[in-house]
Amino acid sequence: MEAVELKVPPVGESIAEVTIAEWLKKEGDAVERDEAVVELETEKATVELPAPASGVLRRILKAKGQKAAIGETIGLLEPRVPATAAPGPVRAEVVPATPAQAVRVMPAAAVALAERGLRPEEVRATGPGGRLLKEDVLDPPHAELTTQPAVVEPPSGPPPSGAREDHVVPMTPIRRTIAARLVQAKQEMAMLTTFNEVDMGDMMALRKEYQEEFQQRHGVRLGMMSFFVKAVINALGEFPQLNAELRGDNIVYHRHFDIGIAVGSGKGLAVPVIRDAERLSFAELERTVGDFGRRAKENKLRLEELRGGTFTISNGGVYGSLLSTPIINPPQTGILGLHAIQDRPVARGGQVVIRPMMYVALSYDHRIIDGREAVTFLRRIKEQVEKPSRLLLGV
Repeated sequence: MEAVELKVPPVGESIAEVTIAEWLKKEGDAVERDEAVVELETEKATVELPAPASGVLRRILKAKGQKAAIGETIGLLEPRVPATAAPGPVRAEVVPATPAQAVRVMPAAAVALAERGLRPEEVRATGPGGRLLKEDVLDPPHAELTTQPAVVEPPSGPPPSGAREDHVVPMTPIRRTIAARLVQAKQEMAMLTTFNEVDMGDMMALRKEYQEEFQQRHGVRLGMMSFFVKAVINALGEFPQLNAELRGDNIVYHRHFDIGIAVGSGKGLAVPVIRDAERLSFAELERTVGDFGRRAKENKLRLEELRGGTFTISNGGVYGSLLSTPIINPPQTGILGLHAIQDRPVARGGQVVIRPMMYVALSYDHRIIDGREAVTFLRRIKEQVEKPSRLLLGV
């Protein structure tokens, strides 16, 4: 029975290659159909490749850290012999290559051989039926995968005494994409940021008053993000320029509210999207945001959850940030930055009082959004969050 090829599947538009993040099985391990065999890291997320059949993982062709093109074979699976097969011992026959035996060279492998001045018999074939694959030429298989590239994680802890060697690691696909998109935003947009501050006292009092009942009824804690999502949606309805994007010489005004929520993961920033957020209740929003956060830490976000988005909210306050200028996620035209809540003295009714205050920042694309609209948009968010009853009344 011929080996089954483990091929890199299409993992999203414009993505041509992946990086082998982690083999979940080692050579010789038994696998079940649809069981995850390997994790593939793309420019946007980490995805799992399931086994197409039950059997044994016979060969790993791409080690952890190596790149593979879409459609490329990265491993070979020996399928399990069906229970209805004829009785008797099953023997995998290995026929050694001899000078009289022709090796079946795949077209891509032939090109690679010619480029390197090699003959087919000088390279060990690992493909099904003794086929010589391109990767056999470019990356000859080894008996043991002991020559993996340097780990991509930065070093932790203090360096050894007297150590002066630099620690050089390749950028992950996700980090490269983050870098490219941030530079793109800076180069292509007329980006400005406006600031305001929000008195969080009434919202915090409301959450405290109803937290226990809310959690008992809905099975989730009443957090802060659902209030800001609701406030953003209401404000976007008044200022559609911030729920739009530029396409050439046209402005596309979105009629839906797909709100991206920036969350930290083990491999960089991810922005999963809450689809049709205007249709969700406070409890549904809290469950969705909480689920995004948990799965981001486990690198379990799905690619379709990272696509699209018409506006983004980023909460740097969870890391202690007091003030920042968030960068827009292209092709969106706005992003709201939330920050740490801090007790500060403020003037109320001619008196100085201590209130829980938060700085908020709105970065916007000045090509289609004027300063007046941006400032008013941010003020509307401030008004709604400071008086949460406005969110229920839509005023």
